[in-house]
Amino acid sequence: MKRVPFKIDFLFRASTIIVYRFLTTPDCLIRWFCDKSDIVDGQYIYSWDGEEEIATIIEDLEGEYLKLQWDEAESDEEFLEFKISRSPVTGETLLEITDWCDDDEVEDQKQLWSSQMNSMKKEMGG
Repeated sequence: MKRVPFKIDFLFRASTIIVYRFLTTPDCLIRWFCDKSDIVDGQYIYSWDGEEEIATIIEDLEGEYLKLQWDEAESDEEFLEFKISRSPVTGETLLEITDWCDDDEVEDQKQLWSSQMNSMKKEMGG
């Protein structure tokens, strides 16, 4: 299967800093994303059902941007990216996620991210 990037956007009533914290701190990540999380030497170590996956931090700008690359990515071009900004119209926080998947799984992955973001919103109250 061909791997392709896709983007999906979400709005939050929470501040950009709170959204950023929920994406970057182990205590917040375990509330919506994974069973266990740690940050060691510029890498996130995520655990689901006892299985670990590692993502290296490529770029990190507090409150605005996080770009990771999974150690087991099929290509060096693949990444997971979070862009955080304020909507000039509504004042809400906009989170744009760029991720990669097989070309026949884009809709499934978008649904997964939607489910994850709903969990995150419930945990942060916004």
